[in-house]
Amino acid sequence: MKRSHDMPFGAALAPGPARFRLWAPACARVSLVLHDRGESREVAMQAMAEGWYGADLDDVHAGMAYAFRVDDGAPVPDPASRAQSEDVNGASLVVDPQAFEWTDDEWRGRPWHEAVVYELHVGTFTPEGTFRAAEARLDHLVELGVSALEVMPVADFAGRRNWGYDGALAFAPDRVYGTPEDFKHLIAQCHARGLMVLLDVVYNHFGPEGNHLHRYAPQFFNPAHRTPWGAAINYDGERAGPVREFFLHNALYWIEEFHLDGLRLDAVHAIADDSPTHLVSEIAGAIARGPGRQRHVHLVLENERNEARLLRGPARATAQWNDDWHHAAHILATGETDGYYADYAARPVMHLGRALAEGFAWQGEPSAHHHGEARGEPSADLPPLVFMPFLQNHDQVGNRALGERVCALADPQALHLATATLLLAPSIPLLFMGEEFAASAPFLFFCDFHGELAGAVRDGRRREFGAFERFRDPAARAAIPDPGAEETFLRSKLDWGEASQGEHAQWLAAYRELLSIRRQRIDPHLAGERFGARFEMHGSAGLAVDWTLADGARLHLRANFSAAPARGIPAAAGQPIHLVGDAGGDRFAPWSGRWSLEPP
Repeated sequence: MKRSHDMPFGAALAPGPARFRLWAPACARVSLVLHDRGESREVAMQAMAEGWYGADLDDVHAGMAYAFRVDDGAPVPDPASRAQSEDVNGASLVVDPQAFEWTDDEWRGRPWHEAVVYELHVGTFTPEGTFRAAEARLDHLVELGVSALEVMPVADFAGRRNWGYDGALAFAPDRVYGTPEDFKHLIAQCHARGLMVLLDVVYNHFGPEGNHLHRYAPQFFNPAHRTPWGAAINYDGERAGPVREFFLHNALYWIEEFHLDGLRLDAVHAIADDSPTHLVSEIAGAIARGPGRQRHVHLVLENERNEARLLRGPARATAQWNDDWHHAAHILATGETDGYYADYAARPVMHLGRALAEGFAWQGEPSAHHHGEARGEPSADLPPLVFMPFLQNHDQVGNRALGERVCALADPQALHLATATLLLAPSIPLLFMGEEFAASAPFLFFCDFHGELAGAVRDGRRREFGAFERFRDPAARAAIPDPGAEETFLRSKLDWGEASQGEHAQWLAAYRELLSIRRQRIDPHLAGERFGARFEMHGSAGLAVDWTLADGARLHLRANFSAAPARGIPAAAGQPIHLVGDAGGDRFAPWSGRWSLEPP
């Protein structure tokens, strides 16, 4: 089986002459610079309509390096490069996607209600930090009970280490992880084990190094919208058509050419788009009309604004990360109330209950953290499957000054209850790599910039934490790891030897047990969209949640989310399926809970 995605830009080895296209509306002339076997040549590209330039050549083969010279300046890489010969500023490589032989012809994906998602960073998931090395851990994930990988961004970034959100070339897997073929092989191996693969993509900004679009296509950006990274990508201004097309094709490219099962769109709230059809809806519609007709393809959002409308209608996203759920659970487990946690600090159990039963905890109420602005939209009518709660992810761990995981911060009893609540709710759980065995390695913020940019990133990060009590002392801020130091990256790598040792092994056994209960007792009742739910508070820490599942079965949670014993939490019907702590009768010990299930 061969797979490729045809697009109107970049380099394509089509039948007949190879095709090169670049949108350079600010240029008077563009030439194509080719490098092959130690020899170089330059070919003038033909000016076409609407700012496009093109060249069709016969003597081109896979592996040949090329770049574009714009207005007689230094050559720039192809913004639609499928692979790079060096780093982001180097020449691009001609790639033949038809050269890879796929072995997953029968794969049609998996329905979303079966999803248990595991987020990983390729560079720190294994000691080697490559696509090929990750394959050795796939059986562990299957045995754990995971059904989908969510891979942090792999689009080519500057240097040899990065979280991936500083990508400059959106179509090229970074060569530090391997070749495009290596990534395809990993995906095929996942499919052979029944694992879906979702890729995190960034459509709200480019990284600070390696993006040359300003030189030849300043229309790619819209100064009418500002973002934390400068002028916004132009999705709704003059000449936005080719820009929208660029990212629409990027989404389809990853799904079709790499046979991915879906995408996770980073920080949708930072995508400035006032068009009649939001970019998210356009991508969702294109997936539904295209690859989604043949197999299960999923679109997951990160959206701080809690815009429930993007999760409704025919052109809708599949699900959204549920920050509300995390923030409430984190306060209960750790007692931390700094920063954005302050919005949840007064009533964390109530916020958790609302997130469990209604999706978002903030559905239009004014948020103090957001300067009194209303946050969110009503979501109680949406099925729980469109929400992805989590106890950890790359942001909630890595955006801490010292990258501590929640297992290093939380009361163990509280964390056991929170973990069971995460994994046994009908919403789709998200795990972060190493969470399942309480990994001791931090996940720190790291990058590989140089010169003034490296210093600015280091100093800016330390300055950012000056608002926190524990980092008000300059000496404490100076101890925050330097993102540009290689040691910061190396400290973030998982130690897989821990998984079989002591308390780490006990946590792994607990996760496996909980995910087995989910798979056997809860998943069979989740296919469909006709859900119902309600929650009640009992005292300040007692919580009762009742879900009516898609087939009419009823799932019940009764729990005490506090360090003191509780009474008065009502009983629930059904067969017990899990117990945390001593939650017998009407007396609930600290951090205890029980789950029961009634058949349809």
